[in-house]
Amino acid sequence: MLLIPAIDLKEGKCVRLKQGRMEDATVYAEDPLAMAERWVEAGARRLHIVDLDGAFAGRPVNARAIARITEAFPDLPVQVGGGIRDEDTIQAYLDAGVQWVIIGTKAINEPHFVSEVCLEFPGHILVGLDAKDGKVAIDGWSKLSRHDVIDIAQHVERDGVEGIIYTDISRDGMMNGINLEATVKLARAVHIPIIASGGITDLDDVRALCEVADEGIVGAITGRALYEGTLDLAEAQRLADELTGAPA
Repeated sequence: MLLIPAIDLKEGKCVRLKQGRMEDATVYAEDPLAMAERWVEAGARRLHIVDLDGAFAGRPVNARAIARITEAFPDLPVQVGGGIRDEDTIQAYLDAGVQWVIIGTKAINEPHFVSEVCLEFPGHILVGLDAKDGKVAIDGWSKLSRHDVIDIAQHVERDGVEGIIYTDISRDGMMNGINLEATVKLARAVHIPIIASGGITDLDDVRALCEVADEGIVGAITGRALYEGTLDLAEAQRLADELTGAPA
Protein backbone atom coordinates (compact mmCIF):
# COMPACT_ATOMS: atom_id res chain seq x y z
CA MET A 1 0.00 0.00 0.00
CA LEU A 2 1.56 3.22 -1.21
CA LEU A 3 0.82 6.53 0.52
CA ILE A 4 0.96 9.24 -2.13
CA PRO A 5 1.15 12.90 -1.08
CA ALA A 6 -1.00 15.29 -3.12
CA ILE A 7 0.21 18.64 -4.38
CA ASP A 8 -2.67 20.68 -5.78
CA LEU A 9 -1.66 23.77 -7.74
CA LYS A 10 -3.72 26.94 -7.98
CA GLU A 11 -2.18 30.14 -9.31
CA GLY A 12 1.27 28.62 -8.80
CA LYS A 13 0.68 27.88 -5.12
CA CYS A 14 0.16 24.66 -3.20
CA VAL A 15 -3.44 24.52 -1.98
CA ARG A 16 -6.13 22.11 -0.82
CA LEU A 17 -9.80 22.36 -1.66
CA LYS A 18 -12.85 21.09 0.15
CA GLN A 19 -15.06 18.87 -2.03
CA GLY A 20 -13.39 20.32 -5.13
CA ARG A 21 -14.66 23.89 -4.62
CA MET A 22 -12.16 26.37 -6.05
CA GLU A 23 -13.60 29.11 -3.86
CA ASP A 24 -12.83 27.01 -0.76
CA ALA A 25 -9.06 26.79 -1.11
CA THR A 26 -6.51 26.82 1.69
CA VAL A 27 -2.99 27.90 0.68
CA TYR A 28 -0.35 25.71 2.31
CA ALA A 29 2.76 26.83 0.47
CA GLU A 30 3.81 29.55 -1.93
CA ASP A 31 6.45 27.26 -3.45
CA PRO A 32 5.27 23.83 -4.65
CA LEU A 33 8.87 22.70 -5.17
CA ALA A 34 9.62 23.23 -1.49
CA MET A 35 6.54 21.19 -0.62
CA ALA A 36 7.63 18.40 -2.93
CA GLU A 37 11.02 18.41 -1.24
CA ARG A 38 9.31 18.10 2.13
CA TRP A 39 7.46 14.96 1.03
CA VAL A 40 10.54 13.47 -0.60
CA GLU A 41 12.49 13.95 2.62
CA ALA A 42 9.63 12.24 4.48
CA GLY A 43 10.04 9.20 2.25
CA ALA A 44 7.44 9.70 -0.51
CA ARG A 45 7.76 7.06 -3.23
CA ARG A 46 5.38 8.82 -5.61
CA LEU A 47 3.77 12.25 -5.93
CA HIS A 48 0.29 13.11 -7.11
CA ILE A 49 0.13 16.58 -8.66
CA VAL A 50 -3.04 18.27 -9.90
CA ASP A 51 -3.19 21.43 -11.96
CA LEU A 52 -6.46 22.77 -10.56
CA ASP A 53 -6.44 25.81 -12.83
CA GLY A 54 -5.82 23.47 -15.74
CA ALA A 55 -8.78 21.29 -14.82
CA PHE A 56 -11.10 24.27 -15.18
CA ALA A 57 -9.31 25.83 -18.16
CA GLY A 58 -9.10 22.56 -20.08
CA ARG A 59 -5.38 23.06 -20.73
CA PRO A 60 -2.20 23.13 -18.62
CA VAL A 61 -1.76 26.28 -16.54
CA ASN A 62 0.82 25.23 -13.94
CA ALA A 63 2.99 23.04 -16.18
CA ARG A 64 6.17 24.98 -15.39
CA ALA A 65 5.75 24.46 -11.64
CA ILE A 66 5.29 20.74 -12.29
CA ALA A 67 8.39 20.61 -14.49
CA ARG A 68 10.44 22.23 -11.72
CA ILE A 69 9.49 19.33 -9.45
CA THR A 70 10.29 16.61 -11.97
CA GLU A 71 13.60 18.30 -12.80
CA ALA A 72 14.55 18.47 -9.13
CA PHE A 73 13.60 14.84 -8.44
CA PRO A 74 14.18 12.90 -11.67
CA ASP A 75 14.02 9.50 -9.95
CA LEU A 76 10.71 10.16 -8.20
CA PRO A 77 7.64 8.79 -9.99
CA VAL A 78 5.11 11.57 -10.54
CA GLN A 79 1.51 11.36 -11.73
CA VAL A 80 -0.18 14.51 -13.03
CA GLY A 81 -3.80 15.43 -13.69
CA GLY A 82 -5.77 18.52 -14.55
CA GLY A 83 -6.43 19.90 -18.01
CA ILE A 84 -4.97 16.98 -19.97
CA ARG A 85 -7.19 16.94 -23.05
CA ASP A 86 -4.87 16.17 -26.03
CA GLU A 87 -1.87 14.13 -27.13
CA ASP A 88 0.48 17.12 -27.27
CA THR A 89 -0.10 17.82 -23.58
CA ILE A 90 0.57 14.20 -22.69
CA GLN A 91 3.78 14.17 -24.71
CA ALA A 92 4.93 17.43 -23.13
CA TYR A 93 4.41 16.07 -19.62
CA LEU A 94 6.18 12.80 -20.40
CA ASP A 95 9.06 14.74 -21.95
CA ALA A 96 9.22 16.79 -18.74
CA GLY A 97 9.75 13.64 -16.68
CA VAL A 98 6.20 12.84 -15.57
CA GLN A 99 5.62 9.08 -15.31
CA TRP A 100 1.82 8.95 -15.60
CA VAL A 101 -0.81 11.36 -16.84
CA ILE A 102 -4.34 11.25 -15.49
CA ILE A 103 -7.25 11.60 -17.89
CA GLY A 104 -10.43 12.83 -16.26
CA THR A 105 -13.16 14.79 -18.02
CA LYS A 106 -12.01 13.77 -21.51
CA ALA A 107 -12.42 10.09 -20.59
CA ILE A 108 -16.12 10.75 -20.04
CA ASN A 109 -16.83 13.20 -22.83
CA GLU A 110 -14.78 11.44 -25.51
CA PRO A 111 -14.29 7.77 -24.55
CA HIS A 112 -12.36 6.94 -27.72
CA PHE A 113 -9.63 9.34 -26.58
CA VAL A 114 -8.59 6.95 -23.82
CA SER A 115 -8.14 4.00 -26.15
CA GLU A 116 -6.16 6.17 -28.56
CA VAL A 117 -3.73 7.50 -25.97
CA CYS A 118 -3.31 4.08 -24.36
CA LEU A 119 -2.06 2.87 -27.75
CA GLU A 120 0.11 5.93 -28.28
CA PHE A 121 1.54 6.13 -24.75
CA PRO A 122 1.37 2.57 -23.35
CA GLY A 123 2.02 2.30 -19.63
CA HIS A 124 1.60 6.01 -18.97
CA ILE A 125 -2.17 6.52 -18.81
CA LEU A 126 -4.27 6.60 -15.65
CA VAL A 127 -7.93 7.56 -15.50
CA GLY A 128 -9.31 9.63 -12.65
CA LEU A 129 -12.87 8.81 -11.72
CA ASP A 130 -14.29 11.38 -9.33
CA ALA A 131 -17.70 10.39 -8.11
CA LYS A 132 -20.61 11.38 -5.97
CA ASP A 133 -23.38 8.89 -5.19
CA GLY A 134 -21.94 6.51 -7.77
CA LYS A 135 -22.00 9.01 -10.64
CA VAL A 136 -18.92 10.51 -12.29
CA ALA A 137 -18.24 14.25 -12.02
CA ILE A 138 -16.50 16.21 -14.78
CA ASP A 139 -15.05 19.67 -15.53
CA GLY A 140 -13.18 20.08 -12.27
CA TRP A 141 -16.08 18.45 -10.39
CA SER A 142 -18.35 21.31 -11.40
CA LYS A 143 -20.79 18.99 -13.20
CA LEU A 144 -22.26 15.62 -12.31
CA SER A 145 -22.70 13.29 -15.28
CA ARG A 146 -25.19 10.45 -15.67
CA HIS A 147 -22.39 7.92 -16.08
CA ASP A 148 -22.00 5.12 -13.55
CA VAL A 149 -18.52 4.81 -12.04
CA ILE A 150 -18.25 1.04 -12.47
CA ASP A 151 -19.43 1.13 -16.09
CA ILE A 152 -16.78 3.71 -16.95
CA ALA A 153 -14.10 1.82 -15.00
CA GLN A 154 -14.75 -1.38 -16.90
CA HIS A 155 -14.71 0.50 -20.18
CA VAL A 156 -11.32 2.18 -19.57
CA GLU A 157 -9.92 -1.12 -18.34
CA ARG A 158 -10.70 -2.59 -21.74
CA ASP A 159 -9.00 0.43 -23.31
CA GLY A 160 -5.75 -0.49 -21.56
CA VAL A 161 -5.24 2.09 -18.82
CA GLU A 162 -2.62 1.38 -16.16
CA GLY A 163 -4.98 2.03 -13.28
CA ILE A 164 -7.78 4.13 -11.87
CA ILE A 165 -7.69 6.88 -9.28
CA TYR A 166 -11.01 6.86 -7.47
CA THR A 167 -12.11 9.90 -5.50
CA ASP A 168 -15.26 10.23 -3.46
CA ILE A 169 -15.99 13.94 -3.85
CA SER A 170 -18.14 14.10 -0.76
CA ARG A 171 -15.16 12.98 1.33
CA ASP A 172 -12.37 14.91 -0.39
CA GLY A 173 -10.68 17.45 1.84
CA MET A 174 -13.22 16.90 4.59
CA MET A 175 -11.05 14.64 6.75
CA ASN A 176 -13.96 12.44 7.77
CA GLY A 177 -12.70 9.08 6.58
CA ILE A 178 -12.64 7.30 3.25
CA ASN A 179 -15.58 5.69 1.51
CA LEU A 180 -14.16 2.21 1.88
CA GLU A 181 -17.30 0.39 0.74
CA ALA A 182 -17.47 2.23 -2.60
CA THR A 183 -13.73 1.88 -3.18
CA VAL A 184 -13.79 -1.88 -2.59
CA LYS A 185 -16.87 -2.26 -4.78
CA LEU A 186 -15.04 -0.56 -7.64
CA ALA A 187 -11.85 -2.57 -7.10
CA ARG A 188 -13.81 -5.82 -7.26
CA ALA A 189 -15.41 -4.79 -10.56
CA VAL A 190 -12.10 -4.46 -12.44
CA HIS A 191 -8.72 -6.17 -12.60
CA ILE A 192 -6.47 -3.10 -12.83
CA PRO A 193 -5.00 -1.32 -9.81
CA ILE A 194 -7.12 1.17 -7.89
CA ILE A 195 -5.68 4.16 -6.07
CA ALA A 196 -8.01 5.51 -3.41
CA SER A 197 -8.45 9.22 -2.78
CA GLY A 198 -10.61 11.44 -0.64
CA GLY A 199 -11.08 11.58 3.11
CA ILE A 200 -7.96 9.88 4.48
CA THR A 201 -7.47 11.37 7.90
CA ASP A 202 -5.30 9.27 10.19
CA LEU A 203 -3.62 5.92 10.77
CA ASP A 204 -6.98 4.22 11.30
CA ASP A 205 -7.83 4.99 7.68
CA VAL A 206 -4.47 3.56 6.60
CA ARG A 207 -5.17 0.38 8.59
CA ALA A 208 -8.62 0.07 7.04
CA LEU A 209 -7.19 0.42 3.54
CA CYS A 210 -4.47 -2.12 4.20
CA GLU A 211 -7.11 -4.64 5.24
CA VAL A 212 -8.58 -4.51 1.74
CA ALA A 213 -5.32 -4.20 -0.21
CA ASP A 214 -5.85 -7.72 -1.58
CA GLU A 215 -8.93 -6.43 -3.42
CA GLY A 216 -6.64 -4.56 -5.81
CA ILE A 217 -6.27 -1.25 -3.96
CA VAL A 218 -2.57 -0.47 -4.34
CA GLY A 219 -2.29 3.03 -2.97
CA ALA A 220 -3.97 6.03 -1.43
CA ILE A 221 -3.60 9.72 -2.17
CA THR A 222 -3.63 11.96 0.86
CA GLY A 223 -3.52 15.72 1.05
CA ARG A 224 -5.18 17.76 3.76
CA ALA A 225 -4.38 15.20 6.48
CA LEU A 226 -0.67 15.62 5.75
CA TYR A 227 -0.90 19.40 5.60
CA GLU A 228 -2.99 19.66 8.76
CA GLY A 229 -0.74 17.20 10.61
CA THR A 230 -3.30 14.51 11.45
CA LEU A 231 -1.23 12.04 9.42
CA ASP A 232 2.55 11.71 9.35
CA LEU A 233 3.70 10.43 5.96
CA ALA A 234 6.73 8.48 7.17
CA GLU A 235 4.78 6.88 10.00
CA ALA A 236 1.85 6.05 7.73
CA GLN A 237 4.07 4.44 5.09
CA ARG A 238 5.91 2.38 7.73
CA LEU A 239 2.59 1.12 9.02
CA ALA A 240 1.36 0.28 5.54
CA ASP A 241 4.56 -1.61 4.80
CA GLU A 242 4.20 -3.61 8.00
CA LEU A 243 0.58 -4.49 7.33
CA THR A 244 0.92 -5.36 3.64
CA GLY A 245 4.42 -6.81 3.50
CA ALA A 246 7.19 -5.52 1.24
CA PRO A 247 7.15 -1.86 0.14
CA ALA A 248 4.88 -1.14 -2.83
